[in-house]
Amino acid sequence: MKQVQAKHKICRRLGYCIWNMAKCPSAKRPYPAGLQGKNTKKKKLSTYGEMMQEKQKLKAHYALTERQLRNMFLLAKRTEGRTDETLMRHIELRLQSAVYHGGFAPTIFAAKQLVVHRHVRVDGKIVDRASYLLKPGQVISIDAERSPAIAEAARGVNSTIPAYFEANKEQLKITVVREPMVEEIPVQVEALRVVEYYAR
Repeated sequence: MKQVQAKHKICRRLGYCIWNMAKCPSAKRPYPAGLQGKNTKKKKLSTYGEMMQEKQKLKAHYALTERQLRNMFLLAKRTEGRTDETLMRHIELRLQSAVYHGGFAPTIFAAKQLVVHRHVRVDGKIVDRASYLLKPGQVISIDAERSPAIAEAARGVNSTIPAYFEANKEQLKITVVREPMVEEIPVQVEALRVVEYYAR
């Protein structure tokens, strides 16, 4: 229970669950933790505070470390196009993110476990790097014969699949149809604020 509470600290502070989980503590207690939490008036954040909050939301939603997110920012900065949009596309097309938003795992944390424990294939080959960057046309799959229990659990995940992924639960395959448009990505984050934080 303590681990769940720790993961959802930022949800309590924001007043909603970053991952849209029904059992998130913020559903019953949409206010900061602590004795004064319920009676604390929400203060207007400074510009730096807003940038920091958006960065923390993005890190939490995708279970990224500070180093991982900074590296993704540097990659996006070197890539042609708007840095904030490129950043979101790169993060959403990480293998861990695709397994989660593609409907194979109930949480981003479970998605990472599937990948690192070698239950996930990309174009037929086992890939155990959560940070593996996918491209349009690639196919993610789970080997049902090798891991029948994992396969059954993946089929039982009920989630809304974004249009840039094409999921086949029967065959346990997710196809990356195209690169996502930022407004389609199911995360409530102002990516421009994150870019502004790292560009200071």
